[in-house]
Amino acid sequence: MLFDQINRELELTERHLIVLQKVIEKGPIGILKLADETGMPTHKVRYSLRVLEQEHLIKPSSHGAMAGDMAEEFVEKFNENIGSILEKVNLISDLGDRL
Repeated sequence: MLFDQINRELELTERHLIVLQKVIEKGPIGILKLADETGMPTHKVRYSLRVLEQEHLIKPSSHGAMAGDMAEEFVEKFNENIGSILEKVNLISDLGDRL
C-alpha cells in the first residue's frame, strides 16, 4: 500500500522520540530501565538508542544513556521541523481531496 512505509517510519520516529524524551528527563538511564519506563521490548529500546547516538542526540555513559551534544538544538528546532512536515501532510491531504 502507498502509505505503509510512511506509517512504519512514523511509528519508528515516535519510538525514537519517546526514548529520547525519557533519556532527557531521567538520564543517565539504562536499557532495562528505559524498557520498563516506556513499555517497549529491550531490543527496540537498544535500536532506538543506537539511532539516537548516531545522530548525537544521546551519548553513552557508565551509568546509562544521557543527552548528547545535539539534543538541545534538536529540541529547539523540533516545532519548526514538525511544522514543515505538517505543511507537507496538508498539501497531500489537499491533493487527496481533488482525487
